Amino acid sequence: MITADRLHSVQEYYFSKKLREVRGLIDQGKPIINMGIGSPDLAPSPQVLETLQSCISDTGAHQYQSYQGLPELRKAIANFYNEKFGVEVDPNTEVLPLMGSKEGIMHISMAFLNPGDGVLLPNPGYPTYGSVTNLVGGVPISYDLKEENGWFPDLEALGQQDLSNVKLMWVSYPHMPTGATATLEQLQSLVAFAKENNILLVNDNPYSFVLSNNPTSILSIDGAKECTLELNSLSKTFNMAGWRVGMVLGNAEHINAVLKVKSNMDSGMFYGIQKGAVVALQSGPEWFEALDHVYTKRRELMFELADKLGCEYDRNAVGMFVWCKLPEGAPSSEQFIDEVLYEKDIFIAPGTIFGSNGEGYIRFSLCVKEEKIKEAIARF
Repeated sequence: MITADRLHSVQEYYFSKKLREVRGLIDQGKPIINMGIGSPDLAPSPQVLETLQSCISDTGAHQYQSYQGLPELRKAIANFYNEKFGVEVDPNTEVLPLMGSKEGIMHISMAFLNPGDGVLLPNPGYPTYGSVTNLVGGVPISYDLKEENGWFPDLEALGQQDLSNVKLMWVSYPHMPTGATATLEQLQSLVAFAKENNILLVNDNPYSFVLSNNPTSILSIDGAKECTLELNSLSKTFNMAGWRVGMVLGNAEHINAVLKVKSNMDSGMFYGIQKGAVVALQSGPEWFEALDHVYTKRRELMFELADKLGCEYDRNAVGMFVWCKLPEGAPSSEQFIDEVLYEKDIFIAPGTIFGSNGEGYIRFSLCVKEEKIKEAIARF
């Protein structure tokens, strides 16, 4: 059976392939320390786990659920955005829970892109933006992010290009993989750029509450709802990556378009997971303080490891990664991480998997216990 032509436009996800190699080394008895994946190793709060356990006997808990999610979940998301970001949204029309924000990338692309439509993609950036663009027949148009510009696009230069065919623009602030943040003025400039060029702007925002002193939503910008959607997730903030709980927020017209796609793709999120998500979103400040306490200690150790490798990094970056510039004269990013993998049994992500502008950089994940980071330091 011949596969669809669209499969020629994408490759298997890098981590899917590389982790098979890493597992093979582990099977050979190698003491691999995995610093490549941003999968939280901490547990959700006890209250979240207790809620999941206690509600599975509720009437209707095992039936199909609403495509729009439980009303109390949508309300919890709206309250969370109001409390944390100062953003007001209507929980009935401007919030849509997702089975992880990753599926939202596909749903948004299917809802708004026709074959041949242009899509602006950050370089470096999350690889799924480009993969999904190719799968739906869009035309990927990379825009540069450079360290000297704070990993923020040169909108003036970008505006001089022919953007008449561009329908969608992906941004991610706080930025993945670099951890760079955007000021309110920069977010205002993004919204203005999208309006001027009639582009739907999508901000992917799952890292605002990890080592960040100033959580920000692009929807807090006046008029942003007219041209902007925002994706968010419970994966990183509440250690619920495997639960697959995300959300998309925006105006009612845009959300309804995404819902048309989503309602044909799944039959609702498991009741118990939604109830647990409600409790997570109601967490008090002590939750976020405890999370940052753990990641702060890990990050300091990761800085020490980066120093051992002669790398440069930004101590003010946020999120659960440390983005490092390799020392002068180092081999390519992929060759560097392979040497470390096979000589020191440590797996680090090469910057090139996030785009060509990731060459010369590597990324450490903070989802590694302190004793493992100390062990990695000792190996050097």
